[in-house]
Amino acid sequence: MKPLLSSFSAHRAPLAWVAALSFVVLWYVLAQTTMQLLLQVKPWPSTYARDLSAHLLLGALLFGMARTLPRFMIACATLFTALTLGNALKLSILGGPVAPDDFVAARNMFMLLDGWAFAGAVLMVAAPLVLLGWMMAWRRRSTWINLGLLALGIGLVVSHPAPITQAMDRYFGFSVWDQRANFQMRGLPIHLLQETARNLSRRETPPTREEVGSALAVLNGSIGDNGIQGAVAPVADTGRPQRNLHMIVLESFWDPMVLTASKLSADPIDPAFRALWAETGYSHALAPVFGGYTANTEFEVLCGFPVNRDNVFFEGGLRRDAPCLPKHLADAGYRTLVSHPNSASFWNRINAYRRIGFETYWADKDFELDDMNRSFLSDESLYRQVFERLEPTLSGPTPFFNYVLTYFGHLHYPLNDRRPPVITAAEGHDIVAAYANTMYYKSRELMAFLDTLQQADPDALIVLFGDHPPFLGANFGGYTESGVLASQRGDFTDSMFRTQVETPLVVIDGQRGPLAVGDLPLYQLPALLLALLGDDRPSMMDLATQATDMPSIRPLPGLHLIIDGDQVNACRSGDDAGCQDSTDWLQAIETLRTDIFSGDQHVLLELQAPAASSNDQ
Repeated sequence: MKPLLSSFSAHRAPLAWVAALSFVVLWYVLAQTTMQLLLQVKPWPSTYARDLSAHLLLGALLFGMARTLPRFMIACATLFTALTLGNALKLSILGGPVAPDDFVAARNMFMLLDGWAFAGAVLMVAAPLVLLGWMMAWRRRSTWINLGLLALGIGLVVSHPAPITQAMDRYFGFSVWDQRANFQMRGLPIHLLQETARNLSRRETPPTREEVGSALAVLNGSIGDNGIQGAVAPVADTGRPQRNLHMIVLESFWDPMVLTASKLSADPIDPAFRALWAETGYSHALAPVFGGYTANTEFEVLCGFPVNRDNVFFEGGLRRDAPCLPKHLADAGYRTLVSHPNSASFWNRINAYRRIGFETYWADKDFELDDMNRSFLSDESLYRQVFERLEPTLSGPTPFFNYVLTYFGHLHYPLNDRRPPVITAAEGHDIVAAYANTMYYKSRELMAFLDTLQQADPDALIVLFGDHPPFLGANFGGYTESGVLASQRGDFTDSMFRTQVETPLVVIDGQRGPLAVGDLPLYQLPALLLALLGDDRPSMMDLATQATDMPSIRPLPGLHLIIDGDQVNACRSGDDAGCQDSTDWLQAIETLRTDIFSGDQHVLLELQAPAASSNDQ
C-alpha cells in the first residue's frame, strides 16, 4: 500500500486540501518564530492575519498545480523559506526589506560571495525553481487553468500598475521613507506585490522640453533662444585644465573609534591619516547609501546628480551616453581610466563606465591577483599595480583622470596571513574587531600609496573618501550599542540619518595641501573638482550645486536631509515644515536627471555640449 501522504492527490481528495493548507499554517508559525529569534525580523502583530492569508492563497494556487501533497510540501516550503530568509537577511544587513529590484540585481550579489555563502545563495535561488518544476502536474488541465489565472493577474499588474498601487496603498498602507515599516504592516507577499506595482508605475516618460524648462526655472535658470541661462556658468573662452586628477574611492572606509561600546584596544586608523584628515577640519562625504550599493556613490561622484531610490542607477537609470566627469575631462584632452579589481560586469559597470566617458577599464582579469584577502585583492597590490602602469607617463603632456575603486574592505572583512589581527574589541563585538583590523591595514596601505603618489605627482588634485559606512551587524548592530544609530530606520533621529551616510573625505589641492570642504553631499563633488582644476566650461554637473550660502541637501530613499552646519532637518514628506523649497528642488533635479540619462537630453542640447549618440538599451 502506498504511504498515506502519497495517496493524497491534488485533484481527488478534499482531505488533501486540508492537509496542504494546514502545512502552510505550520510552516508560517515555525518560520516567523525562527526569523524573530535568529534575526529579530517579524511583521507587526496586527499584520499576521493578512500575511498568513496571503501565504495560504499562494499555497492554494500552488497546490492546485501540484502532482501530490508531498511534492507540494517540499516545493512550497523551499520557496517560502528562500523568500522569507532572503528578506530577513536584507533587513538585518541593510535595514530594508526585499524589493523587486533585488531580483534584477541578484547576479551581482552572487559575485560578492564565495565558499559556503556563494553555495547557499545559489541554492536559495535554484532550489525553489527546480522543485517548482518537479512539483507541477504539467499534463493536468487545472494546472494550465491556474497558470492562466496567474498570468492574468501578472498582466493586470503590468498594464494597470498605478491604480493597483494607489488601491493597495490605501488599504495596506505606505511609508515613503520607512521601507521596514512597509514590510511590517503588510507581510512579505503583499509587500512584494505592492512594490512591484509601484516600480512599474514609476516607468518614467522622458520629460518634454517644456518640463525641462520648468525644472530649470526652479534652479533659477531658463531655456531661451540662446540656450540655458542662469542655471549654469556662461561659456568661457579660457584655458583648459592640465593637472592630473586622482580619485580613490575606499570600500567601507569609516572611523570605528566612535563605537565606544566596542572598547577597541587601539585606534586602528593610521596616525598619518588622522593628521591629514584633521587638516581638512574633519570633512565628510555624505553618500547616498549605507553598507552597500557602491555604484550609486560612483554615479554621484562621476556624474554630479543625486540618487534617491533604493536601486542601482547603473543598472536601470543610465541608458544614454552623457558628459559626466570622465567625458567632460576627456573632451579637454585627458586620458580617463578606471581601476577596480572586481568582476568587470558587476553592477553593469562595463556599460556604465563606457557611457560616462571612461576610455580604459582595468578589472579583475587585468590585475595579478597576488595578494588576496580571501576574494579581495589587497589595496597595497592594487595601488602598486596601478602606479606601475601610470608612472612612466605621469609627467607627460597628456593629463590623467585616474579613478581607483578599491575592493578590499568588503564584508566579512577577511585578512590573510600577511595581515594578522592587531586590534581587539569587547566580548560580543567580533565583527567590529574584524572591521577595525581591516581599517588598520587599509588606512596604512592608503597612506603609503599617497606618499608615493604625491612624490611622483606633487601638483595633482587628489581626492580620497569612503563609499559608505560599513555593515557591522544585523539591525545596525555594532552601531546601536554605542548609541550611534537606532536598531530600526524608523526610529532614527534626524542626525542619525546623516551619521548613517557620512564617511571621511580628503581633498588635496596639489601643493596647496588639504582643503576644508565641510560635509559634502557626494553629487556636489564633480563641480567642486572642476572648479579646483580651473575648468569653467559649461557643465551639466553645475546643475545640482547649491549656492554657498544655502544649506546642503542630501537626498536618500524616501526622504531628504537639509544640512546647515551642525543642524540637520530630515524631510520625510513634502508637507514637513520648511521642506517645500528643497522638495521642489529635488523634483526639478529628478526631471533633469531623467532627461539626461534616459530621456531626450534637452539639457545637453541647450548646453551645446556633446550630446549622446546611443539609444536606450
